[in-house]
Amino acid sequence: LSTKSEKDNYNKHKAIEYWEVDHLPEKEREEIRDIYRAKGFEGELLEQIVDVITANKDRWVDVMMKEELEMSEETKSPVAMGGVTFLSFLLFGFIPLLVYVIDYSAGLEINLFMWSSVMTGIVFCLIGYLKAVVTQTRVVRSIIETLLLGGMAAVLAYFVGDVLEKFFV
Repeated sequence: LSTKSEKDNYNKHKAIEYWEVDHLPEKEREEIRDIYRAKGFEGELLEQIVDVITANKDRWVDVMMKEELEMSEETKSPVAMGGVTFLSFLLFGFIPLLVYVIDYSAGLEINLFMWSSVMTGIVFCLIGYLKAVVTQTRVVRSIIETLLLGGMAAVLAYFVGDVLEKFFV
């Protein structure tokens, strides 16, 4: 849904830029001029840049999308991203349940809820670490953030489940 929404948002703004180029060309040329003037271009070179960019409507809109709106086209497939999210949910969501699966077959004499909670915390730390690697942010901050947000979501889910159990059982 997120990837599709990003694509839809990009396409909406791109259509607006095409409309503006068609209906307000001088205003859009001035915006191109302002963008490249801010980058240090001036005089005849600036005018050449504006002329080259605005000579091709697709190039013109592409530059406006990147430079003015700071948007780039989403190239990821929404279906592929949904599949990755689903598989991640299955993989990481199963780990806390692993304690109960092992207990079912081996009959463990341990506090299953506590160990499941520990496994959940470990999974949140792993997700936080992976998030930091992918986003190239600070590892400790990412782990703490993911642990806190995931922990709050887990506690809330536990209490919702507890209330629903009392309501239906």
